[in-house]
Amino acid sequence: MPHAPAARDALDLIARGADEILKREELEARLALGRPLRVKAGFDPTAPDLHIGHTVLLNKMRQFQELGHTVIFLIGDFTGMIGDPTGKNATRKPLTREDVDANARTYAEQVFKVLDREQTELRFNSEWFGRMDAADMIRLAARHTVARMLERDDFAKRYAAQQPIAIHEFLYPLVQGYDSVALEADVELGGTDQKFNLLMGRGLQEHYGQKPQVVLTMPLLEGLDGVQKMSKSLGNYIGIDEPAIDIVNKTMKIGDALMWKWIELLSFEIGADEARRLRAGMAAGLNPRDVKLRLARELAARFHDAAAAETAIAGWHAAVRGEGDTALLPLQEVRVPAEGLRLAALLTAAGLTPSNSEANRKLRERAVRVDGAVAEDPGRVLAPGFEGVLAVGKRNFARVRLITAP
Repeated sequence: MPHAPAARDALDLIARGADEILKREELEARLALGRPLRVKAGFDPTAPDLHIGHTVLLNKMRQFQELGHTVIFLIGDFTGMIGDPTGKNATRKPLTREDVDANARTYAEQVFKVLDREQTELRFNSEWFGRMDAADMIRLAARHTVARMLERDDFAKRYAAQQPIAIHEFLYPLVQGYDSVALEADVELGGTDQKFNLLMGRGLQEHYGQKPQVVLTMPLLEGLDGVQKMSKSLGNYIGIDEPAIDIVNKTMKIGDALMWKWIELLSFEIGADEARRLRAGMAAGLNPRDVKLRLARELAARFHDAAAAETAIAGWHAAVRGEGDTALLPLQEVRVPAEGLRLAALLTAAGLTPSNSEANRKLRERAVRVDGAVAEDPGRVLAPGFEGVLAVGKRNFARVRLITAP
């Protein structure tokens, strides 16, 4: 393990992309101790798959591993049944035990696409909460006050708006905080929306006679729309188990401004210094598409392998630039009436435009291509049996096969 000078270098690496470190001087002191730190991050299995928004934390955990520390991937199979209301204005429906167990299994399978298995403790918080009885939980609840809970932003807003707050929701921050006690965490990572819960861990550790953990928050990753936090419910995500071609296609659709945040939070290959050089290069004429392709290739290779990434890049070139075999693109079947469907309606049915009116606008702008050729006839009807590539602008495209609707 490093001594103080190396610890400062490690701190610079850890701080890259972080929103806040509480407290930075405490982290530097612990890095200088010469022992592996216990670095924890919790994930509630609320959906069956991880997406690349989750990997913002996983990437930071991997950096800790590369510095010689032990990371704890904590699956909140107990907290998942409570339901964390973070960022919501209403109570979130808790998951069933069956939902939690099924989702937890997929998390455990997927996480090692990023983390080093040998330096990872895979834990479940039912290990300790499953042994607690009602009296234990009441004693834990006594460690905090309602007034303090109402300082949490989402609770405060709902209370002010006279919206209901269920009693069990107050338990969630306490339970998450107690996880840090049970695991004797040195550092806990979380999104910026988790700050209240992470600080709860510090307070509970002090109460139980432990040295309080350092809190490191990471920014929330905007999804493909560039506006909302990446979420499966919003459909603006890239799943880490998606085919390589889908990872490439979706990455290439993000806006140029968002690309730099994705590089900072997701890329291992493009460091901070190179990112600055690339930004300067764009001012001198470097095409942002080429930078985005590097990121897309890296992500596809990370979650699949180098060969799959190259095949996916070739498929993207085939669709967008007419260079290569479009058969490399995934095929999407679209059901249409026996008499066929007008092109505008088909673009909407294929998910390339949000509405028929938007599709007609793109057609008038000559921004629509069918198999690489600009669509000249807005009234064109495509019938069942058609198979080809539809494209709207430079970023939205799909290889489709039309089949007769039942």
